[in-house]
Amino acid sequence: MPRKPEYDRDDLILRARDLFWRQGWAGTSLKDLERELKLKPGSFYAAFGSKDALYALALQRYAADGVARLRKLADELGPKAALQTQPRLVAEGAGMPARACMLAKTYAELQAKDHDLAEKADAHLAEMRACFSALFRRAQEAGEIGRPHDPDRLAARYQSDLLGLRLTAERNDVDALAIAEDIAADIDRL
Repeated sequence: MPRKPEYDRDDLILRARDLFWRQGWAGTSLKDLERELKLKPGSFYAAFGSKDALYALALQRYAADGVARLRKLADELGPKAALQTQPRLVAEGAGMPARACMLAKTYAELQAKDHDLAEKADAHLAEMRACFSALFRRAQEAGEIGRPHDPDRLAARYQSDLLGLRLTAERNDVDALAIAEDIAADIDRL
């Protein structure tokens, strides 16, 4: 009878996500993962199969957590307030291993190599954009945003603004919170 693993798989994926988020795919070696996860090579391969398989799980976790956070925010504050609060949370960066988006970093790093993980990152970015679009649509239905605006176009622009903000927030010489306030104010004008 096989031995039961002595680790929490979800915790390992979370820790790997944070390491990949900080260092990227190429910047994270198997040795880095073994050290961070405290797994020997055989246990690592038994648990995940490969670095790419673990990275895909980490991307999935990152995307699912982001969507869940945004939906929770929308349930608590309403759709428009959630869309206005999200940039502030990004600018503050509390508890994040890095401020730049892991999905965008992955796509930028791996799409030129035609790597499967770039496609996965792109699919997760599309899922996030759909979530933004749904929130803009809900805000329209609630009368918080004017009807002439296309929610899909608003979502694409909003995602672009957030991705730019997340990258800019990595820099020390930029007031990311001021930019976040501008993004929120733009939503008020819709």
